[in-house]
Amino acid sequence: MKHPDKKSVLAFLEANPHVTTRRDIAKGLNVKGEGRAKLRAILKDIERGDAASARPKAAKSRRDPLPRTTLVEFLRIDDQGDLIGKASGADGPFGPDLIYGGPARRGGKAGAATGRVPGVGDRAISRLVDSPSGPKALVVKVLERQRRAPVVGLFTQLKRGGRVESVNRRDKHDFAIAPGDTNGATDGDLVVILAKAGRGPAEAVVQEVIGRAGDPRAASLIALHAHSIPTAFPDEVLAEASAATPAETPREDLTKTPLITIDPADARDHDDAVFAEALGDGWRVIVAIADVAAHVTEGSALDREAYARGNSTYFPDRVVPMLPFELSADACSLKAGEERPCLAVEMEFDARGVKRGHRFLRATMRSAGGLSYSEAQAAIDGQPSKRAAPLLDTVLRPLWGAYKALSEARAARGPLELDLPERRIEFAEDGSVRQVAVKERFDAHKLIEELMIQANVAAAESLEKARHPLVYRVHDQPTKAKLAALAEFLKTLDIKWSLGERPQTQRFNRLLADAAGSDTADVVTEIVLRSQAQAVYAPDNLGHFGLNLQRYAHFTSPIRRYADLIVHRALIGALGLGPEKLSPGAAARLEEMASHITETERRSMAAERDAADRYLALFLADRVDSEFEGRITGVTKAGLFVRLADTAADGFIPISTLSSDFWVFDEGAMRLSARGSGKYFALGQNVTVALREVAPLKGGLMLEMRSPPKRRKSGVGKGAAPRPKRGPRAEGRRGSVSRRKGRGKGKG
Repeated sequence: MKHPDKKSVLAFLEANPHVTTRRDIAKGLNVKGEGRAKLRAILKDIERGDAASARPKAAKSRRDPLPRTTLVEFLRIDDQGDLIGKASGADGPFGPDLIYGGPARRGGKAGAATGRVPGVGDRAISRLVDSPSGPKALVVKVLERQRRAPVVGLFTQLKRGGRVESVNRRDKHDFAIAPGDTNGATDGDLVVILAKAGRGPAEAVVQEVIGRAGDPRAASLIALHAHSIPTAFPDEVLAEASAATPAETPREDLTKTPLITIDPADARDHDDAVFAEALGDGWRVIVAIADVAAHVTEGSALDREAYARGNSTYFPDRVVPMLPFELSADACSLKAGEERPCLAVEMEFDARGVKRGHRFLRATMRSAGGLSYSEAQAAIDGQPSKRAAPLLDTVLRPLWGAYKALSEARAARGPLELDLPERRIEFAEDGSVRQVAVKERFDAHKLIEELMIQANVAAAESLEKARHPLVYRVHDQPTKAKLAALAEFLKTLDIKWSLGERPQTQRFNRLLADAAGSDTADVVTEIVLRSQAQAVYAPDNLGHFGLNLQRYAHFTSPIRRYADLIVHRALIGALGLGPEKLSPGAAARLEEMASHITETERRSMAAERDAADRYLALFLADRVDSEFEGRITGVTKAGLFVRLADTAADGFIPISTLSSDFWVFDEGAMRLSARGSGKYFALGQNVTVALREVAPLKGGLMLEMRSPPKRRKSGVGKGAAPRPKRGPRAEGRRGSVSRRKGRGKGKG
C-alpha cells in the first residue's frame, strides 16, 4: 500500500490487535518508502483523536450516534467497579458514558491481551457495541498510557525504607519506598506517593505526609488528596479576595423588603434570600442571589482559581469552598442585618402557580433574618422561635402561600418524583462518628427548592430571549438502551413497559405510584433511578427531563458553583445591568467550560462518596460479626452489592461465598441464579447479612449472606423468572457502591 488512508489503518488495527508498533503496522499494511511518512502522520492523528474517532460535526448533539469505531478516553471507575470512558475527539471527551467491555474479539476468540487492557487516563481505539446496561467499548488497541498519578496510602516503616498500601480498593499491590525517598514519613502516616518513572509501579517516592491513620477525620483528608481536590488558596488569590470591592453600578434598593435566608443549620455561605407577598389574584415572589460577579472579575487570579475548582466540595465534616472564606462566608454571603449587593429576579404568579412574567434587577438588600429549615418549619407548624416569631406573619406565611400555588403548578407539570432519603453523618467532639441519621425533609426544603427552580428557569428564559450564549443545566431523556433494559427487568416483576412510548416523567411516576407500598417498591425505585441519564452542563439546550422543563440554567448558587457565575455574567451583559458581563472570549469557550465544570462536579461527588464510605466503615468497625438488614442494590458477575438499612453503608458479597452452587449472572434480569435449582438473588431483594470484614482506610465492607435465596416458581406465569443465560462462574471481588447524594438547592 503506497498511500495508506485513515480508514484502512483503523480497519487494520481492529483486525490485528496484537500489532503494537509502527514498524509492524507498516509491515502489515505493506507500506514502504514515502508511504511510511504518511502512515506516521495518520497514526499521530489517531493518537490525538483526529481520525475517524475525532468528533464529527454531526456529533454536536448528545443524541447524535457515535461512530462504531472511535477513540475512547477512559476517565474513571464507577460505583459498580466498571471502567468508564467517553469518545475522544479534537475538542476532548464527548458523548455518553461508555463501559469498558474487554478486548475486541475476532472470530469468536479473544485477541491478544498485549496493548488491550486500559486503565484510568488511557486512550484506546475501541469498537462500540450496545448492551442492556448501555454502550460498551471493546478495546482494539491502547494508544496512550496514563501519566503516573499521585497515590494516597498508609506508610509502614521497614528496616530499610518502607512500604505503602494504597487506600484505593482497586490497587492490588503495595509500593516499595527506598530509604532516601521516605520524605520523613513514619509508621502509620498517611502519605501521597508518586510511582517512579521507568522503574515499574512497585517503587515510589513519598511526596507529602498528609496526616495520621488514627486521626478520626482522616477520611476527608484521604478523599481530598485521592481526588486531587485543591484545598489551599494561592497567596495571590487570597490577596484579591481580601481586597475585592464591588464596582459602582446602578442598583435598586431592596433594603426595605424583608428578604430572608433559609438554609441548613450549619450553613456558613448564604447564596439566596426569598420574599413573597399576596397580590389580588396571585403572588409576587423575589429571589435575591449573592452578586458574586461584582466581587470576582473575569480573568483575575480569583476567577481562575474558582474555575479550576468548579464548585465547592461538601464532606461530612468540612467544606472545601470554591471561593476563599473572605468571600464565601463573609463579603458575598447574605448575612442577616447586613447590606449586600445582589442580583435578583422578581416573578409574578397567578393563583395556580403559573408564571405571568419576571424581571431581573441588580440591587442592594439587607436580609431581615436567617433561619434554618427546621426553624422555619416549626414556625409554620405553630412553634416559632424568638428569631422566627417576628417574621411569621410578614414573611413566612406569604412564602408558604406562594409555595402552595407553585405546588399546584408543579403537580400539573409532573416532574420525576424520586424523593430518596439521605443519611447524615454526625460527629462527636473528638471527631469520631457518633451516629448516622436520616435527614429530615420538611416543606421548608421543598419551598426553597421550588423557588430556586423558578428562578433558574427565568434565567434561562431571559438569556434565550436575548439570544445570548449561556450554559444550560441539561438532563437528557433516558436512552433507548436503558429503556430496553428497564422493560426487560420489569418483565421479571410481571410489569409491562411498552418500548414504543416516548419517555415521559408522568409514565415513570405512574410506575412508582403503582409500586408504592408493595414488596417491589424499592426495586422499582432503584431501576427507575438507574434508567435516568446524568445531568450535565452544556451550551446546547436539551431540556431537563427530570424536572420536565424545556429550559433550565443554574443561577441560584454562585458562591459554590462556577456555572452560576457564568449565568450571572451572561445576564448582566444581556440585560445591560453593569460592566461585569461575559466576555466574547468566554462566550466562545462555553462548550469547553461546560465540560470542565461537569467534570469538577463529578470529581467532587466522587470525593464526597469516598469520604462518606470511609466514615461509615469507621463507624461499623467494632460491629464485625453483627447482623444487619439490607437491600441488594447491585448485581454483577463478581457478586452482590448490599446497602445496609440503618446507615446506608454499602458492602459487597463475593459470588464465591454465596454457596457451593454454580451461580450465573443474568444481566437482563439483574440477578444471580443457581443453575438448575431455581434459586436466585435479585436486585432490590431485602436480605439479612453479617459484617465479616471492615477496611476503614479503603472504605470497604465485606459482607456474608444470611438470607436464603428466592426460588423461581415452576412453569411460566405470574412470578416466573426467565432461565438465566449460560455463562462462566465469576470469582468474587471486594468493593462498594455509594448512593448519589442530593446537592441541595436548585435541584438537578
